[in-house]
Amino acid sequence: MNYNIVGEPLPVVICNLAPNESVITERGSMSWMSPNMKMTTKGTSLGKAFGRVFSGESIFQNIYTAMGGPGQIAFASSFPGSIKAFQITPDNPLVVQKSGFLASEMTVELSTFFKKKLGAGMFGGEGFIMQKLSGNGLAFIEIDGYACEYNLAPGQSMIVDTGYLAAMSATCSMDIVAVEGVKNALLGGEGLFNTVVTGPGRVILQSMPRYKMLAGEPQTNG
Repeated sequence: MNYNIVGEPLPVVICNLAPNESVITERGSMSWMSPNMKMTTKGTSLGKAFGRVFSGESIFQNIYTAMGGPGQIAFASSFPGSIKAFQITPDNPLVVQKSGFLASEMTVELSTFFKKKLGAGMFGGEGFIMQKLSGNGLAFIEIDGYACEYNLAPGQSMIVDTGYLAAMSATCSMDIVAVEGVKNALLGGEGLFNTVVTGPGRVILQSMPRYKMLAGEPQTNG
């Protein structure tokens, strides 16, 4: 499969598939396709379905296959921002925010990812359950706003305000810290908690979490 991502800040990824090649996506993500693309709907087990509901995804996924020759299919972002392509490998899985997964090759597995610490789930802003992409293949991820990427060395940390963490390598760890000082916490406008991501690994931050945009909040550092 080859692809082209165009149109930021309202991006779409256009995928060109070889004969009999397939791509899997969340229900409702397809924007347009060539007539020879055949769709089949795939369910999941009860246990996986429970986790997918809490991670912000449907319990069903759609598989599109190019029949009788090369095919083309396009997936548009559901929110103004960016679409990024990541090569998933067995030793390099990726953890993404709720509803971050857009589409992937069939060899990529989507599962739920539980934060190890309860505090991270309750106060981190990304929710207690995230998504984990593993296996071996190409995956496309939605980013709210523009994406800023950092490669953290072992032990190196980044403090992230609520909701700005879009994705990270599974090798990274995450914790929650309270904003220092009662006055800072109550009057500083930055909230009570920050997320701390520690390497080694890759961290992808987003410039405008959708919940802030939908709530009509002005863009600030908090």
